[in-house]
Amino acid sequence: MKAFLLRLQEDEKQTLSEIIFYDNDVNRVLEVKALELPNRDNQRSISRVNAGKYICKLRYSDKYKWHYHLQDVEGRSLILIHFGNYYTNTRGCILVGNGFTDINKDGYRDVTSSKKTVKRVLEVMPKEFELTIVDN
Repeated sequence: MKAFLLRLQEDEKQTLSEIIFYDNDVNRVLEVKALELPNRDNQRSISRVNAGKYICKLRYSDKYKWHYHLQDVEGRSLILIHFGNYYTNTRGCILVGNGFTDINKDGYRDVTSSKKTVKRVLEVMPKEFELTIVDN
């Protein structure tokens, strides 16, 4: 199974994206919204990861419960796909949600229904899959 993260819009605080999950190269099984930090040259905790192909493996932590861990991110570690709503929750990871809206009225769009969206991803994706990140 594969997924593609397509970066749609970036500003000084965040990047809004969409992730499309496939059961093969043709059949879409799920589409979600994603929130990342902006491009700051792949700097740890303050930047999104570089475009490219990554293997995502299922992982568990007390903080995020079940989620995915991007493997072999150059110069980085513990880049996760997990729940969270605001760019301040990312620390360089990828947050997923059902849609975009300004939940906390700070002028920036957040992802909605994040915990439910992570659960949906976990239901349709295997323990390991390939994620291709594409810049706009």
